[in-house]
Amino acid sequence: MRRYTSFFAITVLTLAPALAQLAPPNEAGVTMGHVHLAVKDVAVQKQFWVSMMGGKIAKNGPLELIEFPGVYIMLRQSDTPTPPAGAIVNHFGFVVRDMPGALAKWKAAGITLEPTPNPNEVYVEAPDGVRVEVYGVPSLPTEIQMNHIHYFSPVADIPGLQAWYVKTFGAEASQRPCIACVLKPRMIETAELPSVHLSFGPIASTQGPTKGRSLDHIGFEVKNLDAFAKKLEAQGIKFDVPVRQVPNTNLKIAFLTDPWGTYIELTEGLAPPKQADVR
Repeated sequence: MRRYTSFFAITVLTLAPALAQLAPPNEAGVTMGHVHLAVKDVAVQKQFWVSMMGGKIAKNGPLELIEFPGVYIMLRQSDTPTPPAGAIVNHFGFVVRDMPGALAKWKAAGITLEPTPNPNEVYVEAPDGVRVEVYGVPSLPTEIQMNHIHYFSPVADIPGLQAWYVKTFGAEASQRPCIACVLKPRMIETAELPSVHLSFGPIASTQGPTKGRSLDHIGFEVKNLDAFAKKLEAQGIKFDVPVRQVPNTNLKIAFLTDPWGTYIELTEGLAPPKQADVR
């Protein structure tokens, strides 16, 4: 069922699980899991996400994660990461409680900011060309929270993109306002999953795949990954990497690519067992 809602109503939908690390899954057993970045300097990226964005370092066995309400950021070293610009997934976004305070901190640190026509919204440039959209919600129960992943594609492809995520992951087709479009308001088509809006913005040309870029892939956490993978295979979806166990962890993973080039990891057991903060 399609829902037409205001920005603030949409935001409220994601607030209930904000104090938990990952939101409870939807009826299909899927929730937002992580964004995986391939970067030149892991230490530099880690410093940015912890000091500038307020993340916390957590461990799941040998895996290091940067946790935020609703999502983990994961990092791996790459000698030649290509910026996300030109890929189907262009950027991802957070909401923050104290937007003026966040802006002051970023400006003082010399972070490159790209303003928009909305004074309550800005694009923050992370290392390796990773673009992060941030806007303020003073009623937010946490300092920062995951909000959306933004895909760019030709208008003709958007209905198919939206329908694929609805069918594959049990997302709900909806819309959200364009936050930057204060002069000419318009709605953006979305596929809603717990703690994240998959937003589909129009662009003139077909975009490239994500794999190999600094924003290499996105990840969804699922219940019973083995059974979920079998269900997708029965629908004709082929996996790039079949389900496997990560050594020395309780984590299972699998990889697939959507028809438009988004590399997607499915996980089961991504969250650290005790949510330990080791910062």
